[in-house]
Amino acid sequence: MSNDIIIAPSMLSSDFSRLKEEIEAIERAGMDWVHLDVMDGHFVPNLTFGPPVIAAMRPHTKKVFDVHLMIDNPDLYLEEYAKAGADYITVHAEACTHLDRSLQVIRNLGKKAGVSLNPHTPESVIEYVLDRLDLVLVMSVNPGFGGQAFIPAVVEKIRRIRDMIGNRDIIIEVDGGVAPGTAGIVAEAGARALVAGSAVFKGGNEEAYRANIAAIRKEAEEAIAKQAAE
Repeated sequence: MSNDIIIAPSMLSSDFSRLKEEIEAIERAGMDWVHLDVMDGHFVPNLTFGPPVIAAMRPHTKKVFDVHLMIDNPDLYLEEYAKAGADYITVHAEACTHLDRSLQVIRNLGKKAGVSLNPHTPESVIEYVLDRLDLVLVMSVNPGFGGQAFIPAVVEKIRRIRDMIGNRDIIIEVDGGVAPGTAGIVAEAGARALVAGSAVFKGGNEEAYRANIAAIRKEAEEAIAKQAAE
C-alpha cells in the first residue's frame, strides 16, 4: 500500500455560486482529488447535484473526479456519471442489490470502482467483491450533511479493512469529520485518501485553503512516518 496521502476536498462545502473559482483555488492550494458528493433526497436526507453540474465542473481541472453516489438505484445512472467526467465512481453497499454487478459495470465503463460503507455497515459485506474494487470509502459520519462530528468507532473498521485488502491495490478513503485532530488517526489506521469539506473550505479564500490542506496532510504524513519508525 502506498504511503502517499491524497487530499480530496468535498465540493459540498464550497461556494456553489463560484464552483469554477473554487475548483481552481483548491487546485492551486494543493488538493489531489475533487470529491463530489451526489445526494438524491432518498438514500440520504439531502439533495446536491447531478451529472450536468459535474460535467460543467470537469473542464476546470485535470485532477481526479472522485464521485460518491449517495443515491438509491445507482445502476440506473452509472453511465451518466461516467460521461459527466467521473474518474472514480463509488456506490454504497447498502444501495446495491447486486453489488458485484454494479462494480463490474463501473469498470466496464472504464472507470475506477469504489464501494462506500455507512458507519453501521460491517466490512464483511465487501469480502467477496475485493477483486472488483479500486477504492473503499469508509463513512466516519452518517451520510447526508457536511460538518458532522467524526465517529471514533470507524478507526478499528479501517484497520480491519486494511487487513482484508492485504496486498491488493485498493485505496482506503475516509469521509466525515476529517480535519487536524482526526487526519493522523485515520492515516495510521490505513486510510490514504482523506475527504475534507468544511475543514478545507473554512476561511473562504485560497490562502486559507492552502493552509487547511497543508495542516491535514502534515498530520497524516507524520502519523504514517511515526508508525513506520516504530
